[in-house]
Order: sequence, then structure tokens, then C-alpha cells
Amino acid sequence: MKNKFYVTACRFHTKTENKLLITGWFHQNTIGENQLLVCLDKKKLRFSIEETEVGRSTMKMKDGILITKQYFLWVDLPAVWRNCRCLEVKNFYQGIGNTAYSVRVPKLKRFEKKMPEHIDEGTVGKDGFEISGWYIDNGEMKVRVYDMSGRQYPVEIKRKDREDVKQAYPENTEEEIVGFDASYQGSAPEKIRVRFEDSLRYVDETVTLLPSPAMKGYAFAKKAGKKVLVYYQQFGVKATVLRAFDKLTGRETLSYKAWFKRQTPTKEALKAQREREFAYAPKISIVVPLYRTPETYLTELIESVKKQTYGNWELCLSDGSGEDSPIAGLLARYEAEEDRIKVVSHKEPLKISENTNAALEIASGDFIAFADHDDLLAPNALYECVNLLNNEPSTEMIYTDEDKVDMSGKEHFMPHFKSDFNIDLLRSVNYICHLLVVKREVFEAAGMLAPEFDGAQDYDFILRCVEKTSEIRHIPKVLYHWRAHKDSTAENLGSKDYAFEAGRKAIQAHYDRTGIPAEARKMQINDLYFYRSKYRLTESPLVSVIIPNKDHTADLDKCIRSLEEKNAYKNIEYIIVENNSEEKETFAYYEELEKRCPRAKVLYWEEKRFNFPAINNFGAKHASGEYLLFLNNDTEIMNEDSIEELLGYCMRKDVGAVGARLYYEDGTIQHAGVIVGLGGVAGHAFPAYPHDAVGYFGRIVMAQDYSAVTAACIMVKKSVFEETGGFDEGFAVAFNDIDLCLKIREKGWLIVYNPYAELSHYESKSRGYEDTEEKVKRFNSEIDLFLKKWKGFLEQGDPYYNPNLTLSRGDFSLDVDVNKMI
Repeated sequence: MKNKFYVTACRFHTKTENKLLITGWFHQNTIGENQLLVCLDKKKLRFSIEETEVGRSTMKMKDGILITKQYFLWVDLPAVWRNCRCLEVKNFYQGIGNTAYSVRVPKLKRFEKKMPEHIDEGTVGKDGFEISGWYIDNGEMKVRVYDMSGRQYPVEIKRKDREDVKQAYPENTEEEIVGFDASYQGSAPEKIRVRFEDSLRYVDETVTLLPSPAMKGYAFAKKAGKKVLVYYQQFGVKATVLRAFDKLTGRETLSYKAWFKRQTPTKEALKAQREREFAYAPKISIVVPLYRTPETYLTELIESVKKQTYGNWELCLSDGSGEDSPIAGLLARYEAEEDRIKVVSHKEPLKISENTNAALEIASGDFIAFADHDDLLAPNALYECVNLLNNEPSTEMIYTDEDKVDMSGKEHFMPHFKSDFNIDLLRSVNYICHLLVVKREVFEAAGMLAPEFDGAQDYDFILRCVEKTSEIRHIPKVLYHWRAHKDSTAENLGSKDYAFEAGRKAIQAHYDRTGIPAEARKMQINDLYFYRSKYRLTESPLVSVIIPNKDHTADLDKCIRSLEEKNAYKNIEYIIVENNSEEKETFAYYEELEKRCPRAKVLYWEEKRFNFPAINNFGAKHASGEYLLFLNNDTEIMNEDSIEELLGYCMRKDVGAVGARLYYEDGTIQHAGVIVGLGGVAGHAFPAYPHDAVGYFGRIVMAQDYSAVTAACIMVKKSVFEETGGFDEGFAVAFNDIDLCLKIREKGWLIVYNPYAELSHYESKSRGYEDTEEKVKRFNSEIDLFLKKWKGFLEQGDPYYNPNLTLSRGDFSLDVDVNKMI
């Protein structure tokens, strides 16, 4: 059968007896004209079918069709089902069908007894072991860990969100779905038993912590059969074999520890780097302020510099410990042994800025690099910077990705895979941090570190540097290792409130110097500390709100009333573009609206075809405002300053368009920016995340630049809209907003995501799903058009994402694509 139905899961409802859930997807990404039947011993069963989206990310079939939908079949089993033989799911098209799935009743009985829980993995570290997993909590669930002799381990259990489990168990509340990490400090046994227990039953899961290679292969083969089949159906035999090989050899893993090991240059690669002669070989001065640094940490820092594969460097150390410095002897030995190490000492203790400035004063390099006294440089850190300078000779400022390293200097964790230069993210948090390398001319123009910003002196310095140059480039490699310390500014900002306030002052000083009418405010969400910029509107230009509509007047009325009743900004007009409505009540509503609201006018789109960009272009031609706010009719603003928030950013000269944070009807995240290339084309960041989630390094809640935002709510300067030609009408339904944003970016303007303009979005009410052959064909043709038009951009990668992160999901997780990792 052409439109096959693939079953991916079968389980019982966690709360209702004799109710079964069968999950699957169609080969053509839609049920279309197909019909499903569920039979028990060839007798039809009652069931309901529910169409859902696959976490808003996509999987690409081998014939090019994008899979974005899955189907839930909720099956009511008769009370006597245990006396039957076999359950089947049949898929019919025009009377011709096949069996898509069958399961014997003895196996269903085993499904019924299974507790809803899972252990993802168990890992062993230097100080103990950790296991991660999830379970459904009925209010009585307990998790205990034992070794094979019955000894109980006092594990520390930390709860965490599990979006994947929430999607798979829609009948359960967020409180009932528990993801967890359980850790134990101490020696690890070869195996452990994890017991999940409530008042009625329990189950033990055996976890091998120290497996042999053969045991790894056996475990994979035992549990991966169905996954391999589904993967083969989606991606073909070659990718399946590669994926299986990676699984069997332990090469595919979500563990950063394993990923880091694979990305570390080999001895051969490091040797080749040392032997390379660059055409341009600038001297790099690494400046480090020291203050009573533990000798072990200082030694490791200095040795990490000495091991650099690029040799034209100098290490400039300023010892601000005072005249009884405990590290004076160590510094004297290193200075005597290595000509490239320079030390300046001080009789009086120095604060951080004046200590760093003292190191800067003895620096003679063409470029200045900054490091902290207890951190580590990757051996290829300077090599990668000089390699970039040879490839991009105009570069004046460089920063890299970084991670944390434990106090032993051995275990790496918490990697920060950064965006390319992102001025609005930088105004939200010092995401650049380390490793930072600055050309001498830029450093001299920016000036020394300012003591009045101690605690955030590096943040202030970076902001002054970016005011002096636009030649800023990012190396997406982890080249700096920040030693974790519980009282450091990085790990616990609450322990250094003065640093948090100094950062706010640094941003405010930046705004004052550059003439941007904004106020920097401190923000805290749990343990995340960052800054919000509140723009002051120096004028009140007219904003034209353009809303396409076809029937659904209840949605439209809710949208308009939210703007009228909740919105504080009043210099607006509403342009309703009527698109072939069929209900008489709709036109009566238009008449009533124009009488009730003088700011509203209804335009009539007379073409019979649906073309979203053409409809919006038509509305824009009749708009009088300097700013255009394109808004879906199924949206509702949540905060009174939403339009002011959008306008504040959009009025900046360097900004072309601004998007908002959108929520689904249930309060979860619908839109927090767009990642171009996600799922092969483009997709939303952090889809279906909880309402109060902050995302990867806070990126849900921080204003920042993206390559694109959704047109469900987007404000665009009218002059920019006209200069870029408006929406491309070749994208009748999909990707027209992404295309518009990329055209705006191509002209040199920024696209800003502002999380403080918040709206609810009741998506897909107006147009419906791609549920016919014609719609699917059109959707795929628009994919082809987008891939052709923006081929170069897609090949280069989204600059506001990071090539180390996955393009198969919008959660900013590590990329473990088999074709990249072999």
C-alpha cells in the first residue's frame, strides 16, 4: 500500500482500565483518504483517533516527504479481551487494505502489567555513578537503588522535565510525569537494581554500570529491534547500518563526556598543527590576573598555555596577591624557565580590574587574549584563532565555545555552544565570555578595564570593544575550559550581587554611549541571572495591524478585543483582510466591528485561491502606518505593553523586524525564535516547552537576534518591507515568513526575538492541516522552492544557532548525526 501506516508504540492507558493506546504515522504524513480499523479476533473495536504534531520537529523520509504528524489511536477493549487471541490494526484505501500491526493477546497481557517507567542510561564517573530515567507517578511511587546483593545505595534524586514523555503520555499531568537523575558518591558496583514501587506493585530494572564490549552489543541487539526497523523505514539501509555500528561500538551517545572525547584533536593532528607555518603569524598576549591562586590550578593553567600548538604567544601574569604572595616562588621558576612568560608583581593587593590592567601594560602582542587564573586552554586554542585570522584577515575580535571542568581538571561538563555575534543576546547576558581574543588596535580604542565595573569588568570591556569594531567572529569549537567553583560568579551569581549590579551598569553605560533609549534591568528566574532592556519610545508612530481572516469571527473578535482592552499603545489601526468567508454572520460581524471600532477597516481579497503572502501584501499596500504588525486572527496578546515591546526594538536603525514569544492554548511554548535548517528547512526553537521554561542557557527568556521569527506575530518597518519586496507569493502557505526574514537579513537588518511581547496562539484553527494530496504536494513544492532559493544559507548554517547542535529537534541538544560522527 502506497500510504503505509507504521506503528511505533503500543501501551495501556495509565489511568483507565481496558483502554489501549497505539501510536503511529503515515508514509505520506497524513491519513488522507485512508481508513484504519482496529480488530480483536477479527471483530471491530471502538476507538478514537487523534492527530498530533511530532514535537514541531521533522523527520525526512527517504523519498523526501517530511513527517510532522503522528496519530494516537485510543482503543476501548472489551472486558473479555484477555480470553481472545490477537489484536490487529488494518489500513484501508479505497477498499484495499493490509495489516499494519498485530499483537498476540499474551503479549498484550504483558503490556498491561508493565509499569510506566524507563531507565535511559547509567554512567560511572570518578566519584561515583549516575542513572537517569523517568516514571509516571500516581502519588505513591518510590525509587530505590540496590546492588545485586541487596545493599541499598543512598542516592540523591533530582527531578527534571521530560518533554518526550509528556508527548507520549498525554493522559497524564505535568506533575505525574517525572524525569530524574539519581547520583551516588562512592565506588560503583558492576551492576545495580533500580526499584520502582507503589502500594500495589513494583518492578526492578537491572543496570550494568561497567559492561564489557560484548555485553554492550547484546544489550543493544536485545532492545533495538523495532527501533532499527522504524529507522530503516525512515532513512534507508546505509544510515541504519551506520547507526547500528555506532550503537554497538558505543560511538553514538548523548553524553557530553563521550562527545568531547571524540572531538578532541588526536596526537597526530596536534603534531601537524605544531608543524604548520602560517602566512600571518601574529603574537598573541595571554593576560591573566592572579590572586593567591592555588599552585595546582596555576600550574595547570600555565602548562595548558605551554602546550599550545601555535607558538607565537606570550603569557602576561600579574600577581595582585600583595608582598606576602604564596605563589611568588612558582612564578619566579616559570619566568626563569620560559622566555615567553612575563610576570609583574605588586606590594599591595590589587582588585580585578587594576590587576588585569597591570598584565595588559606588559603585553606586547598583536592580539590580546584573556584567561582566568584557574582555567584551562585547549591545546589547539591559539592555533584555531590564528587559522581564522589567516582565512578571515579582516577579523578584529574572536570568541569561542567553552565548557566547565571540575576541580580536578579532568571531567568536562556544561558546554556552551554559542551563537555567532548576537548583539541583542550580548545585551541580555555576557554570552561571549571565554575565550576572547581582541586585536591590539581595538583594545587600545576601547581602553583599559574600568574598576567601577569590578565584578563585570570583562562584560563592560566587551561592550566597549563591540562599539569599536564590527569584524567579530566566532569559532564554534570548545577551546576554553572554565573551572567550576561553587562561589564563582559563573556558578552562583547570587553569592556576588555586586557583580550582577555591575553588569546592569555596564549595559546601561553602553546604551548611554551609543544613544539607544533603553533601560537595563536585572532579571532572575530561579538560578538564571540576566538582563532585560526596556526601551523608551521617543515618539509614537502609527502601527498598522494586518490580520487576514476567513470566518472564525469568535477568534478574530478575541484578537481585536485583546488589542483594544489589554494593549496600552493606542496609535494603531486594524486592517482586516477578508479572505473568501462563507458564513453570513462573518459579514455582519465586519459591519458591527467597523461601527464599534473606528480604527478598524475591512478589505476584501477577491481571488478565490488561498495565498497567505499575497493576502498580507494586499493588506500592507493599504496600510498607513510606518510599522506593520502582521498578526494571525487566532492570536491574543497577554501583556499590555506587547506592542510597545515590539516597537521599541523595531524603531532601532539596525533592526528590520521583531517577533514575539507565543504560547499554545495549554500555555506551553509555541514560538521562541526560528532555527533555519531545523528538520531540513526551518523550525521553531523550544516547541512545547513548559510556560515557565528558560531554555538552553536562558534563550527562551532573553531578547536576542535570530535569522527568522514566525509571521503569526511579526512587526516590520514598512520601509524595510517595501525594500525587500514583501512576502514572496511563491510560498503560498509555508515558509513565506522565513523567506521574508532571510531577505531582510540579506539586506543587512537584524531580526529580533523579544520574549516580553507575549501572545497566545491557537494555531491551525483557520487553515487546518495539510490533509489532502493536493495540499501535501503543494507543501513539498514549497519545500523544494525554499531549498533551492536558500541553498547557500542552508549549507553555511544558521549563524544564530551552532553547528554542534542537532537539526533534528529544536531543544538545542548535541548533534549526534551518524553521518557527521563517523
